[in-house]
Amino acid sequence: MQNSQIIFLSKGLPKTRTYNSAEYHSGIWKESATEFYVEKNIISGDDVANHDYHGGKDRVVCFYPYEHYTYWEKEFGLELTQSAFGENVTATNMKEDQVFIGDIFQMGDAILQVSQGRYPCATINIRNENPRLLKKIIETGYTGYFFRVMKEGRITTESQITKLSSLPNAISVAEIHQLYFHEKAPTSEAIQKILDVPELAGRWRELLFDLKMKIDLS
Repeated sequence: MQNSQIIFLSKGLPKTRTYNSAEYHSGIWKESATEFYVEKNIISGDDVANHDYHGGKDRVVCFYPYEHYTYWEKEFGLELTQSAFGENVTATNMKEDQVFIGDIFQMGDAILQVSQGRYPCATINIRNENPRLLKKIIETGYTGYFFRVMKEGRITTESQITKLSSLPNAISVAEIHQLYFHEKAPTSEAIQKILDVPELAGRWRELLFDLKMKIDLS
């Protein structure tokens, strides 16, 4: 993997915005930050609106690959604003097919572990005022992903990103997305291989277990 570089840091508390005459309350609208402090279960000064479906110890730091910004801007002919996907960290050379569940990275003083790919929702359409975006994100797998926190610490826009370790027989974020959303006939064995990764976040473990059960009972 080439050296990664932080392009943006973003954080923010939930806000209410209007889209198509309806009000939405979400933490997806974030502001630029030069630094933030990552705690065990939250980033200081950052939060989600719906704790039933977002946040928690497996989804503390939301990451989005910077390279995708160029792709989306060409796809839709529109310039995106910072943290267009509600992410906290936007950086280079860490796309979904380049990172694996269980990978451990150091960013500044913090040590983070990749826990799951992002399961995108329609709030991304609202954030970018683009009703076609969510469908395209699922088609491409350009979802971004989440980190859990192994060691609390400060991250700045000048912080270095260093990969510390990876699991043997690691499974990439992209592979899981491909199997769940696009594989026409996923096998129970392929799903079990993912479930055997103990570092996989609980929510994705539930989704894949349910899928495996349907296959096993069919």
